[in-house]
Amino acid sequence: MLRATLPRDDFDVREAGSAEEALDVIRVWRPELMLLDVNLPGLDGLSFCADLMRKGCEAAVILVTGEQVSETTARLAGARAVARKPFSPLDLLALIDRVVEKREFVAGPSAVEEGQLLTYARDLATIARAERHQRRLLQDAYRQTTTALAEAVDVRDRGTGLHAQRVRRYALGLAAAVDATLLDDPSLEYGFLLHDVGKIGVADHILLKPGPLTHEEELLVREHPAAGAQILRDVALMQGGGLSVVRHHHERWDGAGYPEGLSGQQIPLAARIFAVADALDAMTSDRPYRSALSWSDAVDEIVAQSGRQFDPRVVDAFVSDEPALRAVYEDLSLVA
Repeated sequence: MLRATLPRDDFDVREAGSAEEALDVIRVWRPELMLLDVNLPGLDGLSFCADLMRKGCEAAVILVTGEQVSETTARLAGARAVARKPFSPLDLLALIDRVVEKREFVAGPSAVEEGQLLTYARDLATIARAERHQRRLLQDAYRQTTTALAEAVDVRDRGTGLHAQRVRRYALGLAAAVDATLLDDPSLEYGFLLHDVGKIGVADHILLKPGPLTHEEELLVREHPAAGAQILRDVALMQGGGLSVVRHHHERWDGAGYPEGLSGQQIPLAARIFAVADALDAMTSDRPYRSALSWSDAVDEIVAQSGRQFDPRVVDAFVSDEPALRAVYEDLSLVA
């Protein structure tokens, strides 16, 4: 029970079944804290604690007992606290923290009324709730940081940070329509947001050019998916399908895309989905070299490119989900 209570990341735990075994352990290893059961076989925990203190042991001792051992008795033996069985694991961890921080005797928590197993189960539920809350906070922090980075890239390229927000929502909606299990991969959302991060390596005079690009300039722009994947390759939250979105969102169903010229099923499904979302937003947004198409014209163009630029299965899902996608477009147009 104690080993389960003390996480390995925070504690180096050594076990001994008796006072004699404990002496063998501390001859070669100096603990900062000792948990001594009062009912040790052979020399009892109280007597062993007193012997340790007389010998100058510097470890703080918490006596563990299910009996009526007074705090005065524990203090006279040299202990710094008493943990009464059955105890709450969370209460024990809090007691350990207080004992380590303070030099004087620390009053321990009272024994809990329910049995030890029920206490552990209750505390496990409390820990699980706390971990879920912390996980949500961490995911929110990741999302906010990623969105801020994506918006910084977009402001440079488009003058607004809404592109990343729109394509993220388009792509999430399309992914749910094509294969909802894709959304079990949390890296996808980050890939949707950071798909153009590689453009930070493209010069402004190329990225913001109001007219057609030269062949050499086009080749430089086409490096951004591979550059983005290289930038993000060691980022933990990108490990999964998200990295493939960054690298392959400009591939085409017919094999005429880049950076690798993949075709058909060779292109990861998430990247095929995102290619439609990205093209939809590109066509319905003003660019330095052209004005935005109307929503209906953009829809017609995506349908026309089914089996050429886009996966027909994704286009079918797009047509079915088009009203919901248009609602996203109109919602974020109001924000702009």
